Amino acid sequence: MKAPQAKIRFATILLFVILAMNFMAAQSLRPGSGGDVRATGHVEGAAAEKLPAAPSGGAVVQGNGINYHTGGTVLKANPVPIYIIWYGNWNGGTRPSDSLVTRTLIEGFLSSSSLGGSSYEAINTTYGDTTGNVSGHLNFSGSVLDNYSQGTRFGDKNLTTIVSTHAGHDLPLDANGIYLVLTSSDVKESSGFCRTYCGFHTHATIGGADIKYAFIGNVDQCPSGCEAQATGPNSPATGVGGADGMANVITHETEEAITDPDLNAWFDSAGNEDADKCNFKFGPTTTVANGAHINQTFGGHSWLIQMEWENSRGGGCDQTLGGAFFTN
Repeated sequence: MKAPQAKIRFATILLFVILAMNFMAAQSLRPGSGGDVRATGHVEGAAAEKLPAAPSGGAVVQGNGINYHTGGTVLKANPVPIYIIWYGNWNGGTRPSDSLVTRTLIEGFLSSSSLGGSSYEAINTTYGDTTGNVSGHLNFSGSVLDNYSQGTRFGDKNLTTIVSTHAGHDLPLDANGIYLVLTSSDVKESSGFCRTYCGFHTHATIGGADIKYAFIGNVDQCPSGCEAQATGPNSPATGVGGADGMANVITHETEEAITDPDLNAWFDSAGNEDADKCNFKFGPTTTVANGAHINQTFGGHSWLIQMEWENSRGGGCDQTLGGAFFTN
């Protein structure tokens, strides 16, 4: 989703962030009568569309500030498999964070013993469809390296090609999982990375299957726009915040890809999905030895990741399932 830059206050530092929404449906769109604004799937030229919310009283819980739409589905695998395509140079590229250290950290972050099994991830269990709820678990399930198969500058159609090159070939073809294309800091996604978004998720038919995937670039390419802090809790050196910043964007996009995989399930009247509603909102934080701020600890590491919208108790941005709601 396209969005202008917004200002947030974090501790005593004023940071400027690009609102990292999902599908490039313009943030300025507001619904009229007849339904909620639906994201376009990041398809160039796709017309804005409105979908009516499902009526209350059905099999899905409504009325918590975000709406379920009839016919929409969620990903219910337990756990949801996460596959990574490391695109570009991740063995010592343009910036220090283009490294094996980053790859190891991110893959560990997505494991079932880290984010995948956390109380934070459990917030997703408050979302479902007419056949059941999200499990609240995900797990890193495999990765491959892609050495610039589409060059150092590509658009959205090339992104689909990157996914189709690997899904069903050196990665499983899995309609129940999510594929993350993580690009090194010398790669430009021409539709707006670092200008209008930090990441997005969408889906496409690949090999006869409905495949869900997301783009996340190395945010060290635009730290003032896509990183909450230049030095994160896992930074190997001052100002090398790529892995921590990417973890925050990955969290945003995986939460949305699970609860709104086909762009027709969960979003509010303004077209915001669950992570959009809490974008760059972190809640209470603590400070670690290198001066970085954190709000989560799991998998043997500390993290600063945005809150997610809990679809219960009236709705709100939460750090853990059933915890206190926060507004910033």
